[in-house]
Amino acid sequence: MQPDVLAFDFDGVICDGLIEYFQTAWRAYGKLFTPETLEPPAGLAEKFYPLRPVIETGWEMPMLLRALIAGKTDEEIIAGWPELALPFLEETNLTKAEAAKTLDGERDHWIATDLDNWLAQHRFYANMLAILQRSLEKRPTYIVSTKEGRFIQQLLKQSGVTMPPETILGKEVKRPKYETLRLLTAKHTIDARNPTLWFIEDRIKALQSVKKQSDLDHVELFLADWGYNLAPERQAAQEDNRIHLLSLDSIVQKFDTE
Repeated sequence: MQPDVLAFDFDGVICDGLIEYFQTAWRAYGKLFTPETLEPPAGLAEKFYPLRPVIETGWEMPMLLRALIAGKTDEEIIAGWPELALPFLEETNLTKAEAAKTLDGERDHWIATDLDNWLAQHRFYANMLAILQRSLEKRPTYIVSTKEGRFIQQLLKQSGVTMPPETILGKEVKRPKYETLRLLTAKHTIDARNPTLWFIEDRIKALQSVKKQSDLDHVELFLADWGYNLAPERQAAQEDNRIHLLSLDSIVQKFDTE
């Protein structure tokens, strides 16, 4: 069965933003911790990338760099995050909100002064642009993301995919993803007797939040195993009767058999 309506997350499902995440985090680190050099230590990015899934909100990004520079191991970080980050936040004498504002400010400055360079730090996962384009041709297709919609629009446009602005529901809508799915359900008159809305997301907590909404039992939930998640989260998806674990190979097969 194919969905009548399909909703994708963006970062970690369609777009790989790890390079941008690291560079923005390092810029914020420079403001928060005033390192001796503006160049990140060799190998820091490679340590940061696989640990990106532990981060839930922006203030944690430079703290993850601080933890790695302080010698914390992957195991310690995965087991103890975000509590492990709090002593590093205390070093800055800032609140979480203030640290997040510093990070956002660095990103905003980068975007304002060199948008093309910022856009160039993003990559697309193999086949995902083709899958998105194919879905757009067959059914109502949406992006439900915490990234600003205008940047999603620009990243897609420069890659040859055009989506109507009203189908990109980004950070600016200021509502939980489950509420957006509720609105899409109402817009397309989907109910429990017609379970044809699929949501593909790489963060299991986002999927679990949808699962808690009793009126969204009809939404088919998929965890993208190529995105920003860890082995325990993928295992949790495999053991969950509502959440389906999805690989890049399997999503290609799903949409190539239409």
